[in-house]
Amino acid sequence: MRKRARQVIITAMAGTTLVACAATAADASVIPQAPSSAPLPPRAPVVSPDTARPIPTDLAALGAAFNEALRTAYAKAKKAAALPSGVSTATSFWDAQTASGKPMRYRTIASPYWPLGTKVRITYKKKSAIGVVEDFGPAEWAVAQHDIPAIVDLSEKMMADLTGVASNTVHVRFQVLKWGKGGVYRRSGTGHDLAMGRR
Repeated sequence: MRKRARQVIITAMAGTTLVACAATAADASVIPQAPSSAPLPPRAPVVSPDTARPIPTDLAALGAAFNEALRTAYAKAKKAAALPSGVSTATSFWDAQTASGKPMRYRTIASPYWPLGTKVRITYKKKSAIGVVEDFGPAEWAVAQHDIPAIVDLSEKMMADLTGVASNTVHVRFQVLKWGKGGVYRRSGTGHDLAMGRR
């Protein structure tokens, strides 16, 4: 997560540096001329090719733009950091029906605590897949019987893709990418703190 935040801030700084260089180059391109009695036409503002907005040429405006870029990058990093991630036990299942009403498919995962529609990245060793919570489970007793709570149930197709075995129980790394807006099966129980990112 820190790496992602650092990349966002570096990108913002690079964009601000490009703006400053463009403004300096524009100033240097003006060739002094002999005084003339005719009034000089107003100088058109330099426009950034990627934003199509006038580039501020004074340091105060440039500093303000840089600070705004940093604030935006920090806000994005903070929001990403607020989404749960960690290591859990993952089991697998394949049912004819799902709680969401959607057909069972590769990307279907189940969770007792995450809302339906939640998008989650699942990583096993060096292989990853992105699933969507479309069903509820495992049951409380099934969550609690493992050394690390089993807060996520993968479709057998996803489990087979990640581990080579369709019906399997393994430790995985999970990362919630986006909260869903559907129903929640349970709001407390074994592994709830883990699922919510609270260690």
